[in-house]
Amino acid sequence: MKTKTRALCWMLVAVFTVGLVLAAVPAIAKDLLVYTALEDDELAIYKKQFKIDHPEINLKIVRDSTGIVTAKLLAEKDNPRADAIWGLSVTSVLVCDNVGMLSGYSPKGLDRFHKGFFDDKNKEAHWVGLKAYMTGFVGNTIEMKKLGLTMPQSYADLIKPEYKGYLVMPNPASSGTGFLTVSAFLQLMGEKKAWDYMDKLHQNIAVYTHSGSKPAKLAGKGEYPIGISFAYRGFKQKAKGEPVVVAFPKEGSGWDLEANALIKKPRIKKEAKVFLDWAVSDTMFKHYSKVYPIIAKKGIKVVVPEGYPKDPTKQLIKNDFYWAAKNRARILKEWIKRYDSKSLPKK
Repeated sequence: MKTKTRALCWMLVAVFTVGLVLAAVPAIAKDLLVYTALEDDELAIYKKQFKIDHPEINLKIVRDSTGIVTAKLLAEKDNPRADAIWGLSVTSVLVCDNVGMLSGYSPKGLDRFHKGFFDDKNKEAHWVGLKAYMTGFVGNTIEMKKLGLTMPQSYADLIKPEYKGYLVMPNPASSGTGFLTVSAFLQLMGEKKAWDYMDKLHQNIAVYTHSGSKPAKLAGKGEYPIGISFAYRGFKQKAKGEPVVVAFPKEGSGWDLEANALIKKPRIKKEAKVFLDWAVSDTMFKHYSKVYPIIAKKGIKVVVPEGYPKDPTKQLIKNDFYWAAKNRARILKEWIKRYDSKSLPKK
C-alpha cells in the first residue's frame, strides 16, 4: 500500500513539474500575413503598437504602392496568401470584392463609424474605412520663384502652357493617389472632357511616378517645382522645414479611403479577426488622426493642420467608389495607352 502511495506521489510531482516547465515556455506566436499600402513611416509606429498589444501574434507585413498590392492580391485570387488587407484604397478593396475575394466581418466598434465610411450594403461588412486622403498640389517655393511660376490653385491651372515640363504626377496604375485624381477628373468633367483635359495635362507632365507621395518628395527636394500628390504629405514636409507650399484644387479634391478587409480563405485564422478589431480600436484611430484629419470613427479628437480647410470634408468631391472600382480596369487600360510613355521605370 505504501509503495502504491509513494508511486502516486511521484507521479503527481512529475505532472506538476512538467506543468511548471510548460508554463515557463513562452507560447509560440501565430503567424499573420497582412498586405498594406500604408506609408512606411506610419507602419513603423503601428507595428510597435501591435507588438505591445498582441505579442502572441507574429505580424508579417507586405507593403507596396496601391496598384502593386492590388495586382498582387488579384494574381493570388485562386490561392490567396494574405490573411487580411490593411489600409488599401477602398476602390482597390472593392475590386477584390467584385471578384469574390473578401469575407464579411464587422469588427468591434463599427456602430461608431460615420455613414459612408464602411460597407453597409452587406449584413457583415466587406470593408471598413480608416482615413481619407485627397489630392493636393505641392510646390517648391524656391524653384517656382527661379522659374517665375505661381502656385496652381485649380485643375484648370495645371494645363496652362507655363507649367509645361514642370509637373510631376503619380501613375494611376501603380498609385492610389494617381487613380483617385484621375477618377476625380472623370467624375467631375465627364469622360470625354476628362480625357481631352488629360491629353493637355500630359503635355505639362515631366514624369509619372509609381508612388503617391513621390511627387511631393521630388518637389520638396527641388528636383521638380510642382508635384500633384496627396495633400498631407506636403504639410508633413513643410513641418520638417522643406521649402514647400500646399494648395487644394478649387474644383474639389479627388479622394479615397484607406480600408481594411478580411480575405476569404478555406480556413480563416481567428488572429485575422483579432487584428481587424485592433486595427479599428480607439488606440489606433488616435494614431490615424495624426496622419489625416478625416477619419472614419466618431469620438476621436482630430486636430486639423494649419493650411487645411477648417472643415476638410467640404474639400472632397462627390465620389462614387463603386463606379470607380467597376471601371478601374477600363480606365487604367486607356490611361496606360495614352500616357504611360512618361512613367518612370519600375524598380
